[in-house]
Formats: sequence, structure tokens, C-alpha cells
Amino acid sequence: MAGRNIIHAHTEKPRILKRPKHRISRRDIDPDALKIIYRLNSQGFVAYLTGGAVQNLMQGITPKDFDLVTDARPGQIKKRFRNAFIIGRRFRLAHIHFKEGKYIEVATFRREPDEKEEAALDPAHRYKMTYGTPREDAFRRDITINALYYDVGTESVIDYVGGLKDMASRKIRIMGDPGGRYTEDPVRILRVIRHSVRLGFEIEKKTEHAIQSHRNLLGEVAGARLFEELNKDLTLKTPLVFEAYQKYEVLKYVLGQAGEEYDRNPILFSRLKTLLEIRESAVSDGFQFSREEVFALVSWPWVESRIPDEKEDAYKNLNETITKAMAGSWLTKGLRADSIQILVLTHHLIQALRTGRMRWSLQHRSHYKQASRLCFLIEKGRPPQGKDPFASLFHSMYPATGTKRRRRRRRKPRSQASPDTR
Repeated sequence: MAGRNIIHAHTEKPRILKRPKHRISRRDIDPDALKIIYRLNSQGFVAYLTGGAVQNLMQGITPKDFDLVTDARPGQIKKRFRNAFIIGRRFRLAHIHFKEGKYIEVATFRREPDEKEEAALDPAHRYKMTYGTPREDAFRRDITINALYYDVGTESVIDYVGGLKDMASRKIRIMGDPGGRYTEDPVRILRVIRHSVRLGFEIEKKTEHAIQSHRNLLGEVAGARLFEELNKDLTLKTPLVFEAYQKYEVLKYVLGQAGEEYDRNPILFSRLKTLLEIRESAVSDGFQFSREEVFALVSWPWVESRIPDEKEDAYKNLNETITKAMAGSWLTKGLRADSIQILVLTHHLIQALRTGRMRWSLQHRSHYKQASRLCFLIEKGRPPQGKDPFASLFHSMYPATGTKRRRRRRRKPRSQASPDTR
């Protein structure tokens, strides 16, 4: 494979950037990550900070995760940390857990096996033969700027792959031959685009050109992996990431038929982007959306025209429409069901705003609260406010219409008690 020849083409020593020439400080590194590094170092192991954390720190950005890499094997890590759990089947790594659900991921330096090794290797034990050196591990990664190491002991950034040069020129470059690397794992296309958007970097020309000729390979990726990538897209700069996905025509692989229509219909996509921008503004102000709310929001512009007439079974028809169109690949069954209920309720609430007639019994539905917020966001174009944004909006539009209360049945007067028959 193309990726396996990268290492042999780069045999020079790594570039070392010492403390005065970079902005990374140990004060900015998670204390628990430092403890792990110090313990491994004290017992004779090499351990570095790696991945997105290094390039984030170099830009003055606080990393979301602090991933580590070491020459200690997974079993050796577990022996030295009681709170370590080994995960993974193909490639084993350690998650070292701390309070409040936090964990630090610690991987072992790996390499790509050559073709002869891979052919002779039992797949069940592949991990035993893929441990490597820091250099081999660096060249195994996706993009150059994510293959940098930070050595806490020497306060130095270590670069085997030209990542520092690409950082300076603000470029996203795939490691090795882009076409070959995309063929090995098409999900790299999404990661290249996402990194470009979030960092404001330009995609290097060969890396970009290969996206257009290899994006169809995303159609062969398992739904679970696309779902995992989509969840990452929905955490930060979602409107801009989706805009870039539309530019490269890959939304159809991420969102199925809905994505295909967003790709080719500028008006529909503009509607989606506007809703995502409102949601992002709300999140930046501390507003939290549930996962099912987010997926309902992403689906709304496409779904809006497909909701059947009130006289029909809206939930049944919408469930069939979404399941068929999105092939269920990017949503789990439960999440899809919850999102559909929110979409149907949102439709009912918007219809109530149009007609002035509201069935207040809907307030007792399990997803009413989420639909209320989504309805307000869609109709008013700003983050929802109050405990029941829809009710506030409805009463402001129809002040004479109150919440209808169920009439209590009038009791009949008791008949005179019958005499004691004892």
C-alpha cells in the first residue's frame, strides 16, 4: 500500500524545536497527563504528548483531549496504573480513568506492517507485530500537523514529518500519497476537511485534488464510523464544517438522502446553515442541546416539506420516510425514534402558530420540551428562552387564547342514605 512506503522516503533526523522557539508550557498541559508522563519516564519509558493537543498548544488553543504515546506496551501500562483499562481489538491502547468520567488515552508507538508480514500474520494477533519506533509511529498518522510530539522532559517539539513547516504555512497535508491514503481509509477525507475548517488552514493541493477523485469511497464506509465522525462535526464550528462538506460534495455520504439534497440545493442548505448558526450561538452562550434535538435540527429543513397532512399518521409516515432515505446508517435506532418524535411535535407546534389552535395535551408528550425549544429557534431565529419557549410565543401571538383546561365533571347530588338494614 502507498502508506507503507512513506517511512523509507524520510530517513533524516527529526527537527527539534526547543522551548524558546515555541509557546507550549507545561502549565497548559492537563496535570493528570503530566503525572502519567512523569511516572512512565521515571520507570525508563519514553512518553510524549501527541496529536491535536500539540498543534493546539502551539497555537495557544486549549486542547479538548491530551493524548499520549509511549514505548510501554499496553500490559506494562496497566501494571503501573490501577485505573488503566485496555481497550481495542485490532490495536490495543490504554484509557487511564480519573474523576468525573475523565480519561487520558495512552497508545503504544506503532508501525504499519509490510505486505509479507501482514499476509503471514494471524489477524487476531496483529497488534503483537505492529509496535514501532517514534519515527514509524509519526509516519503512520493521517496528517502532518497531528504527527508532532512534545517531550515534557526537554520541553521540545519533535517533528519527523514536516509538520512544523506545515504549521508555519498553515496547510493541511495528508501523509504520503493522498490517493493511496484515502483508499486505505476514506474517513481521512472528512478529517482533512474538518481540520482545515477548524484551524482556518488551507488544504494542500494534492491532498485537496485527491478528495474529488476518491470521495465516492465514503459510500463504502460502515454507518457506525460515519455516525462517529458526524458526532465530532456537531461539537465545534458545525456550520462551517458543513459548508465545506457541501463544497466537496460529501454531505450525501454523511447524511444520506438528506445530505444529497443539501449538496445540490443551495436554498435548502442555506436554511440548514442558518439553523446551525443559531444553535452554535446558543451553545456559545451556555445553552445545552440534547443529541436528539441536534439531529432533529439537522434534519428539519429537509424533513419540513415531507411531513404528511394532519389527518394522516404523521409519526408512522415520517418514520418510514427518514428510515428509507437515510438508510439508518448515521443514527442509532433509538436516537432516530427520539428525533422523529421531536420533528413531529415541532410540526404540530408550528401549525398551531399558523392557525391559533393548539392541543395543549401535547405538553404531556415526553419530547414536548425539546420540540418547544426547536419550534422557537426555527420560528424566531434566535436561541430559545424560558421554560416553555413555544407557550410564551403562542400566547404573545394569541393573547386571548388561554390554555384550555379539562372540565371537571359535575357531581350528582348524593341520594339520601338508606336506613340501616342491620
